[in-house]
Amino acid sequence: MTKITGLILTYNGERLLDKALSSLSFCSEILVIDSGSTDSTLEIANKHNARIVHNDWNGAIEQHKFAQTLINTKWVVTIDQDEQISHELRDSIINMLHKPDNCDGYFCSRKSWYLDRFIMHSGWYPDKLFRVYKLDGITIGGIRPHEELRPKNKAGELSGDIIHYPYGDFFHHLHKINIYTRDAANDLYSMGKTSSVFSALRRAIGKFIKQYIIQQGFRDGKAGLIIAIHGFFYTFQKYIRLVELEMKDRK
Repeated sequence: MTKITGLILTYNGERLLDKALSSLSFCSEILVIDSGSTDSTLEIANKHNARIVHNDWNGAIEQHKFAQTLINTKWVVTIDQDEQISHELRDSIINMLHKPDNCDGYFCSRKSWYLDRFIMHSGWYPDKLFRVYKLDGITIGGIRPHEELRPKNKAGELSGDIIHYPYGDFFHHLHKINIYTRDAANDLYSMGKTSSVFSALRRAIGKFIKQYIIQQGFRDGKAGLIIAIHGFFYTFQKYIRLVELEMKDRK
């Protein structure tokens, strides 16, 4: 079977890292790029015989680019520290490695848990991500906080899901929103983008309508409503922070 590296970027990921690494047990090697964890993350990684490399955090985009320079196998599968490879997806990856084709890599569906259920609407599913790829078949880009991994040429799809548990509680969700909107606003500002209070509100309302009505978030029960409200808040905060940066620049 063709060898494959399992890649995870970590920072204080003890909440779910053990299960994430266990789901990568079929890999030839596990590579952990850590940005200074102070909890038990490194102990958990060592338990799984992972190769651990420290690199100061400069966003997921730069971390992935750094990781590419350390990988020695032809194939890579990457997941976040709060994700797991399902049994069906693991079998799909193994079958592909036994009989590889000419694809640069494969998109995988991601299924996320929120509040009391797996979210099947709200724009959260199937949430196809390019997570299994040839080392030389990928381009890395995007705008913080989210990297965008894309195939250089041809891509396929694998059956099975990445299982995602993004938030431990509402505090955790709001904390991430605070960090992500700061990074996103800074990147938009560096690209010369502008905003206004009215524009931020218009975009936020549009986000709520899209998630809750167009993407049928109402079918996800109270979890869907909360997601849409958080979507409103995330979008408003991202663009109002852009306004704040513009105001500081004028002083």
